[in-house]
Amino acid sequence: MIFGEILIIYKNDLGRPCDRHGKYLPPGASPTPFEDPPNNDWYPYEKRTSFELADLLFRREQMPATNINDLLQIWAADTEKDPPFANKNDLYETIDATLVGDIPWQSFSLTYDGELGDKPEPWMTKKFEVHYRDPRLLLHHQLGSRDFSNEIDYAPKKVFDEKGRVYRNFMEGQWIWRQADKLAQNTNMHGFVPVPAIFGSDKTTVSVTTGQNEFYPFYLSQGNIHNNVRRAHRDGISLCAFLSIPKTDREHEDTAAFRRFRRQLFHASIHEILKPLLPGMTVPEVVHFGDGHYRRVVYCLGPYIADYPEQVLLSCIVQNWCPRCTAHRADLDGEGGRRSHILTEALMNALSSRVLWDEYGIVDGIMPFTHYFPRSDIHELIAPDLLHQIIKGTFKDHLVTWLEEYLDLVYTKAEAKKIKAKIDRRIAAVPTFPGLRRFPEGRGYKQWTGDDSKALMKVILPAIAGLVPTQMVHAFSAFLEFCYLVRRDVIDQETLTAIDVQLARFHQEWIIFRDVGVRDEDTLGFSVPRQHSMSHYHSVIKDFGAPNGLCSSITESKHIKAVKEPWRRSRRFKALGQMLVINSRMDKLAASRVDFKSRGMLSGTLSETLEVVLGQLPEKDDDNDCGDVDGWYDIDGEVLLARSPIRSLPKDLEMLAKRLRIPALPFLVNKFIFLHDRPGTDHNAPIPPNLLPKYSGRVDVYPSAVATFYAPSDKSGIGGMYRERIRSTASWQGGPPRRDCVFTVCDPDVPGFQGLLVARVLLFFSIKRRKDLKRLPCALVTWFSTLGQEPCPDTGMWRVYLPDEDRNGNRMMDVIHLDTILRGAHLIGIAGEEHLPRGFQHTDSLDAFQAFYVNKYIDHHAHEIAS
Repeated sequence: MIFGEILIIYKNDLGRPCDRHGKYLPPGASPTPFEDPPNNDWYPYEKRTSFELADLLFRREQMPATNINDLLQIWAADTEKDPPFANKNDLYETIDATLVGDIPWQSFSLTYDGELGDKPEPWMTKKFEVHYRDPRLLLHHQLGSRDFSNEIDYAPKKVFDEKGRVYRNFMEGQWIWRQADKLAQNTNMHGFVPVPAIFGSDKTTVSVTTGQNEFYPFYLSQGNIHNNVRRAHRDGISLCAFLSIPKTDREHEDTAAFRRFRRQLFHASIHEILKPLLPGMTVPEVVHFGDGHYRRVVYCLGPYIADYPEQVLLSCIVQNWCPRCTAHRADLDGEGGRRSHILTEALMNALSSRVLWDEYGIVDGIMPFTHYFPRSDIHELIAPDLLHQIIKGTFKDHLVTWLEEYLDLVYTKAEAKKIKAKIDRRIAAVPTFPGLRRFPEGRGYKQWTGDDSKALMKVILPAIAGLVPTQMVHAFSAFLEFCYLVRRDVIDQETLTAIDVQLARFHQEWIIFRDVGVRDEDTLGFSVPRQHSMSHYHSVIKDFGAPNGLCSSITESKHIKAVKEPWRRSRRFKALGQMLVINSRMDKLAASRVDFKSRGMLSGTLSETLEVVLGQLPEKDDDNDCGDVDGWYDIDGEVLLARSPIRSLPKDLEMLAKRLRIPALPFLVNKFIFLHDRPGTDHNAPIPPNLLPKYSGRVDVYPSAVATFYAPSDKSGIGGMYRERIRSTASWQGGPPRRDCVFTVCDPDVPGFQGLLVARVLLFFSIKRRKDLKRLPCALVTWFSTLGQEPCPDTGMWRVYLPDEDRNGNRMMDVIHLDTILRGAHLIGIAGEEHLPRGFQHTDSLDAFQAFYVNKYIDHHAHEIAS
């Protein structure tokens, strides 16, 4: 099948629709109609407003129970009609009566079954309870969701562009194709849909101040849905279980017996939870999908999303070894084959526990839970972990730490402190940008989050350039390139090659840390598992598709909704039971909204107020001026003026130019109109004065514009759309002016930065032509010129500078149509070896520097267009 320049090859004879009894339908047969209730049946709610109120109070606002009672009492006292619910109990009971999305919680207990001895330790006699929901029913619910019925694959496929194979979603990878080949050897399997179950788990602490309350959520998704659905959550990832966390006193917590029991409890728990999937792994079962068709499905265990400590636990290996390959911990980047259950069993049968531990990094006597399921091997199912392996691990824990150690090693304490202060001032001086977490005091703080690490990655290169050895800057640059390349939404052969090149470059450049004495190769200084994981990304991308669909940031985000918010809503005493109820109610409300919407019952103004409108952001001036856009749109991008103009400025062009002290503004507007009316005219050619029109209409000035563009590699909406506000205002948050920078399209046929220009917006405004009464959205900009024909050889970023003023002291300015603006651009001043003075304000950066780096690391979309 060919779509445009893309060739798609589907696995033969898979994903065929059938009837509810499993009999295959002829090609082109219509789906079985959904057995929906009448469109006026809002059960268990009385009517639409009852559902919308319940959804608002419980899910969206998470209103405390006492406040719900107060609200309903006020409602009852102030109106003639009774409120939709008598009190909070009535509200809760109504939600609980919901049938859609109702997958009940169950539980089982596990206990230690080894020898107790004369004085058994407390944990040996304790029952460890696990709460879970049937994973089979959760998968049925996900596969049957009508919310993303167009964002799901029913068969493995190979996608090709003109350069070769392309990897994006999970079903486009090689692993699922191999699984289908194995299953297809059974003639009874023909026509089935392979459903790979994707898992994730990670302990999370909900409150440090109240006694280290830890919970151990276990999540379930499936590989058929596309990555954008999983990243946007929706119903694409479900809370499946809360695992038990065994604890004991300090005297016994490090004993071999207790450590062994913790591993056994973990694997036994997951094995028990997943047992309902076992029959469907060998015999297909019929499932109703969201597109209305029934299909025969076969389950298989797919990738497991986990950070490194969890990967060690999952694969039953020793700390500091690789869970995927057999490379020795003393030389992880040396020779090593693939780990497997077969190899592990053979080694266990032939070698002692000590040799297994020391020479192979294997924990003796325990096999991973995947060993007990067909066609499953945890060593090939470990998912890539961008957040912990790359961002928190290699960048924050390694490179940034090593850089500081280098300064402490090479310089005196006073000199090192001075250079760190220079770096901090540069970081603090970075101009504001939508979504950028600023560091007013630099990066010298103790409590790091993943968002902090991501923010520092965006600005680190200009901060260290000129202050540390060039090779060290190269190492950071190569790492950032690798990180941004593997984070792309679509990875083609060209990108895969670039990933390999940057990884090789990184390995070549990081030797600087050994040469200066920061790392010692003889003491495992470079044999670091999280860095070693980078060597597996090429093959893992081929197997599982783009890593951004399997990153632990997805499960960490789910922690907020599934664990942390329910815990805050609980009474904090024996909170788990309350959290289970809260999660069930949240799921039922979400499922009800999908159900009502799919039946056409949520159309109209009441529902529309709950949706995000393309190109619009709240008008209030705060830093929350970017975000994802929900829904699907047939545009690559657009830029719209803010909703309301500035009322205090003149509407007459001449008076406005005088007020703003921009005498050239009338001429530039007239020139813009001339060129707008004559498309194809050379913009640099002189215009005869007698041909230049004179605009005399109304001018409306706006404080900002909103760019909405397709950026699926970033944290965008389900349709891949992202938005950001571009500001040009005389006072930002009661302080100095803010004039943001933008990318404009110079030559759409030239890829990358060379097809763009960078400008600073001095004014957003609109004019209205009398002849067609059409409003033209415009921007007054001053242009930057590109420095050199290539990016900076050290940082890899393009550089721009402000051209000299003309003999009248004027900058090179133009009026442009908003349609020529692509999106915002982030510039960082080039400081070289100079230091910034104390008290330098980030609001002065765009005026104080003459030359700037074009920051392609501000987000992943910028990296794609500005490289």
